[in-house]
Amino acid sequence: MEAFLTDVYGRAEVLHDGVVPRQLVLSSAHFHRAAHGIDPPNGVRVHVSGIDLIRDEEGGFRVLEDNVRVPSGVSYVVENRRAMTRVFPELFATHRVRPVSDYAAHLLHALRAAAPPDVADPTVVVLTPGVYNSAYFEHALLARQMGVELVEGRDLTVRNNNVTMRTTEGDRPVHVVYRRIDDEWLDPLHFRPESVVGCAGLLNAARAGRVTIANAVGNGVADDKLMYTYVPDLIRYYLGEEPILANVDTYRLEDPDQRDHVLGHLDQLVLKPVDGSGGKGIVIGEQASAAELDALRLKIEADPRGWIAQRIVRLSTSPTLAGDRLGPRHVDLRPFAVNDGSKVWVLPGGLTRVALPRGSLVVNSSQGGGSKDTWVLASPESSRESISPRSRQTGTAPQVADGPDVGPFASSDQQQQQQQQQQRERQQRERQQQQRGRPRTGAVCDRTSPVSEPAAC
Repeated sequence: MEAFLTDVYGRAEVLHDGVVPRQLVLSSAHFHRAAHGIDPPNGVRVHVSGIDLIRDEEGGFRVLEDNVRVPSGVSYVVENRRAMTRVFPELFATHRVRPVSDYAAHLLHALRAAAPPDVADPTVVVLTPGVYNSAYFEHALLARQMGVELVEGRDLTVRNNNVTMRTTEGDRPVHVVYRRIDDEWLDPLHFRPESVVGCAGLLNAARAGRVTIANAVGNGVADDKLMYTYVPDLIRYYLGEEPILANVDTYRLEDPDQRDHVLGHLDQLVLKPVDGSGGKGIVIGEQASAAELDALRLKIEADPRGWIAQRIVRLSTSPTLAGDRLGPRHVDLRPFAVNDGSKVWVLPGGLTRVALPRGSLVVNSSQGGGSKDTWVLASPESSRESISPRSRQTGTAPQVADGPDVGPFASSDQQQQQQQQQQRERQQRERQQQQRGRPRTGAVCDRTSPVSEPAAC
């Protein structure tokens, strides 16, 4: 994906060589000419990616979808693990579960590594559309865990291609913007002029090399679901290798023969809009009514470039508590990868999404799906990665420590013993207060909890 995006917004050799049709790229809703010629300082355009994987009926893994624009969902990973360690601490004491709590430190390190080269101590911000966005909790969580400012477009100003943010102490330079806003709303000078959640001039500042936008503007062309069908060819073209994981069998509806086949078998296929996200617009033929299929047929005939068709894959299932009973529910997995320019770090876990309605194949949370904590177990011989306090504050590379990884809530025996000792001391103090007839306090503030309010401290 990195090689393709660098190429398509640069020399475009992949188009000249006919690996990908030029018209496919130019007709993509997420290909932005305004991004042409913008070279990231460390060559990274996909700082964070989330690739959706499934397991098919034969037990083989396949790639379902690529997400390299603004992949979301990592907050579910972190919070699911936090909940599990509190409810089932004994499981993490007896299993070597690799932690996911270090994600923010790795992300901060990658963002700081992407800063303009002449900046010794870069300032990173998380740009959010605001509190009404469905993923706002994730924006706030990542900003807090990275120790950086969470800003909205109105907090940023661009003057002479220099980006600053308003603070109580005056304007402060900004060098890296981890944006959680779609391209179309990011910069009203180049995209939608009515946008009030972006920052005017941000793209010009990136072109001038004064600020880095993560993920890069224009990455959506690689997210295009029709482009997905060419990814195996891109792997062969850029890497000279065969893909390790296969795609789901997909039909390109611009091809007349493939389109005719699809139109004759709509009730046996899954139809997806090429620029859709969050499960919106997906039609599962066997679950659709005759009227829905007729309407879909008209849409495909009017705009074949706007759709792809895939065979129906019976996703693997996992036992899930639905109501008051356990039952099988279909799942997929979204691993998250962070690229700092020198290596790609994959989160040892991932977002397992669950289709909660019985028989449903749509796992997206926006369509009623849920999620599960996902474990990656460490081998006895493996070393564990631990993030030092210095790494969290400065974004330097995570430090690797020797010894096994026993879980996110107890990274060492010493920490477990300290926590147990603190618990015993707290219980002893409470018993002493009760014996003296003193009232017990109503709440204990957990400063690490995302739901703790300052009033409870």
